[in-house]
Amino acid sequence: MTVAIVGVGLIGGSFALALRKAGFQGNIIGVSSPATIKKALARGAIDQTLPLAEAAAAADLVYLSQPISGILSTLDVLETDALVTDAGSTKAAICERARKLKRFVGGHPMAGKESRGVEHADADLFRGRPYVLTAREPQLETWIERFGARLVLLEPAEHDRQVAFVSHLPQLLSTALASLLAGKENVAGPAAADLTRLALSPYDIWRDIFATNAEPIDAALAAFIARLEELRVHLRGPKMERIFSEAAASARALRGK
Repeated sequence: MTVAIVGVGLIGGSFALALRKAGFQGNIIGVSSPATIKKALARGAIDQTLPLAEAAAAADLVYLSQPISGILSTLDVLETDALVTDAGSTKAAICERARKLKRFVGGHPMAGKESRGVEHADADLFRGRPYVLTAREPQLETWIERFGARLVLLEPAEHDRQVAFVSHLPQLLSTALASLLAGKENVAGPAAADLTRLALSPYDIWRDIFATNAEPIDAALAAFIARLEELRVHLRGPKMERIFSEAAASARALRGK
């Protein structure tokens, strides 16, 4: 079996390393910039590099792990009979663009780091994390299970609605809070540092997310603003205790406790 990874950065490199750790014995081809390919070869994430057309022709599985705009551009020119999947953070636009392909399943591993690049790739990046697929695909499901990830099946539009709340909204909240705290760093403690961690994420990735998921993100922001207004109304009232209790239960559920 041959796998072609288009975009051998943090996610693509981690996918390659996870394959190795899970017992994959086949050939892994990298399609990326020369500097990235050099690092990926040094990490042992890939075996060789080829141009996109040659890599796609040789592959049984093509894994697109570029930024969303890069995935969309690749889909415009990609020609292959191989199974194709991606790791994009939104799914509706990508799955629509991929309809011309014979075999495509949208994917999104709910994992990552603030640090980018294959030098930060990790074979265990997906372990214990949700891994979304937009359709059943036994070959992919087998590897996801071996990675130790948790398979979640979602239609593209439903995926985009849900991640607007659990991923895109937290990024915007962290960014907003960090900008609000500018000039107050000298008295900030661990809570401020924890809540602004996502504000370290690079904008170029998020630009594509906002462009391809604007309406669900707008709805998530509206819901959060309404919840903030509710907290404001009950700031001095008895209902705040119940709000805290319900929020704590949700926070424990998010942590699997």
